[in-house]
Amino acid sequence: MRPPAKFTIVGRRPLYTAERIRGKVAALARRIERAYRGSDLVLVGVLNGGVPFLADLARELAVPARIDFVRVRSYGGGSDPGKRIEVTKDVEIDVAGKDVLIVEDIVDTGNTAAFLRRHLEKRRPASIRFCVLVDKRERRKAALDIDFAGFRLKKGFVVGYGMDYGEQYRQLPQIYDFPLTCCRKRPDGGRG
Repeated sequence: MRPPAKFTIVGRRPLYTAERIRGKVAALARRIERAYRGSDLVLVGVLNGGVPFLADLARELAVPARIDFVRVRSYGGGSDPGKRIEVTKDVEIDVAGKDVLIVEDIVDTGNTAAFLRRHLEKRRPASIRFCVLVDKRERRKAALDIDFAGFRLKKGFVVGYGMDYGEQYRQLPQIYDFPLTCCRKRPDGGRG
């Protein structure tokens, strides 16, 4: 086991520790293995936030899977994602006839996930399902089924393990509740 990261959010206790995240990722991997045994599986990670989760999940899986990435941009930014979404990096693997599992760090409004489903459906995969580490329903706008959800979060804003605020905090191995009132002007968690 690696030592805890030196970079933390000073004065904050993790909402989900690195150990708890590892356990949740392993449990999700077992469920995915059962669902996709014998399938032609493609894991599609959503950049940038989904990278740590996808990497750990893929290493846990005991079924073959190909890996690709997609990057989308939603206009709005910050803690209030916009409604206009566009693909800035598309999948390169031909997913026609394959089982696609979209892997995301967090689903909030669901707008991006719903957009990705519609976008990838045009390529005629055998199936499209979602695996998210944090399923946050507080601001859910899109009708969306999350097939494999790690943690269910009723409300709040979280950072760490791929999730960011102003492109910061993604590298943290744990997930923190991040009250936006503390840092609207300058997102600075400090070093401890």
